[in-house]
Amino acid sequence: MATKKIRILLADDHAVVRQGFRLILSSQEDMEIVAEAGDGRQAVEQAVKLKPDVVVMDVAMPGLNGIEATRRLAEVAPHTRVLALSMHKDAVYVREILRAGAKGYLLKDSIDRDLLDAVRAVARGEAYLSTAIADSVLTDYRRHVTDPLDLLTNREREVLQMIAEGKTNKEIATTLGLSVYTVDAHRGHIMEKLNLHSTGELVRFAMRAGLVD
Repeated sequence: MATKKIRILLADDHAVVRQGFRLILSSQEDMEIVAEAGDGRQAVEQAVKLKPDVVVMDVAMPGLNGIEATRRLAEVAPHTRVLALSMHKDAVYVREILRAGAKGYLLKDSIDRDLLDAVRAVARGEAYLSTAIADSVLTDYRRHVTDPLDLLTNREREVLQMIAEGKTNKEIATTLGLSVYTVDAHRGHIMEKLNLHSTGELVRFAMRAGLVD
């Protein structure tokens, strides 16, 4: 049985760029280009009509830019996923288009393999960020997040509270049914995400956050 192809709409105001992407993507057995658009407005119209799986969307387009087009697509074609393309590594661009609803962000100078990986990941509903911008995005997110605790998973918040209560890794592991190694990994992630460097700093943070008295 033939595998279902990923149906792709290419949106970029430069025909040469679209041609390059078309060559890379249509050479793949699991992908097909269903349409092209030269601006954001066209991209939205085509997506509503053709219901592609993925729109490869240039961020900077005339008329209606990629960010605004992505925002509209989230409303009128919620099942179509957007992979944003840009020359910019600036975290502001990334933040805005991800906030608008894009699932991925790829730099235009990325290699072919990255483009293919990104399209497949976004088609599966996974997020994809160019490695070159992942760090700046995380830094930017930390700067703009309202509550640092929002950076932690539920499990990490549990572990943080127990560390602040003075429990050892072994005690935490027993209580949560985890291995000591996993608890240690959680501790490392918590410190990295909150930019803390010692158990003392962790305890002070947890007290300020109201996790412990």
